[in-house]
Amino acid sequence: MVLPAFIIILLFNYVPMYGLQLAFREFDPSLGITGGEFVGFDYFRRFIESYQFWDLMRNTFLISFYSLLFGFPIPIIVALLFNQIRHAGGKKFVQTVSYMPHFISVIVVVGMILIFLSPSSGLMGHLFGLFGLEPINFMGNPDYFRSIYVASDIWQHAGWNSIIYIAALAGVNPQLYEAAKVDGASRFQQIRNIEIPHLVPTIVILLILNAGSLLGVGFEKIFLMQNSMNLPVSEVIETYVYKVGILSNQISYSTAIGLFNTMINFTILIVVNRIAKKTSETSLW
Repeated sequence: MVLPAFIIILLFNYVPMYGLQLAFREFDPSLGITGGEFVGFDYFRRFIESYQFWDLMRNTFLISFYSLLFGFPIPIIVALLFNQIRHAGGKKFVQTVSYMPHFISVIVVVGMILIFLSPSSGLMGHLFGLFGLEPINFMGNPDYFRSIYVASDIWQHAGWNSIIYIAALAGVNPQLYEAAKVDGASRFQQIRNIEIPHLVPTIVILLILNAGSLLGVGFEKIFLMQNSMNLPVSEVIETYVYKVGILSNQISYSTAIGLFNTMINFTILIVVNRIAKKTSETSLW
């Protein structure tokens, strides 16, 4: 039963690692992956010394950090709130509604953002007009880009990400609730003393996994939301790799940037896991 999953992971996750040697070679299509001249760490040095390096690192880190800071606690809160709904039918309905945005295509979500925030024909533009205010071009103002990205991401995925916490809460011993009620504990006290401690191991594991992809901002949504006006804050490593590797045909250089990003994420994962292991009894290994 495990074999199909093992084969898929092997083919799509480990076999492609053979191409990572392009980061250390000057790629020549006529010579193949292994035929280019070996240049060592030249491409890594070129990226670190480029004038765009710190801008890319800052943009990628800030978007990921804000997503983690504001997006990570919301599913926990949503799960705790869902767990307080006693009516089974109402609970299923609310959960289903909260899951639905997760299945909306990224292209559709970005299209909705552009339509709603359009200063001329969008919902926000009309609302500003009703109050006699000058419409704001949110997508053209770099100051709003990160907030729009994080807020839309929370709206789309908070309900879906709460599933694992809801599943964890389902494992709480009902006798604990009964004992708490006998002792006169309020709902808030039950959440604080029963449910949150039960969620801590799950929270720690997911926090470690999220921290391990701190510089792994998704490509599609960022790229679709980009324009020439918000580019100073929206250009991240993933979009830069695409533009350098695919559009500019600098395959080796883009491979080196991607590998550099992966190694940074891997290092963060190791550090956070070690911290979690020392401060709690929960860790990935």
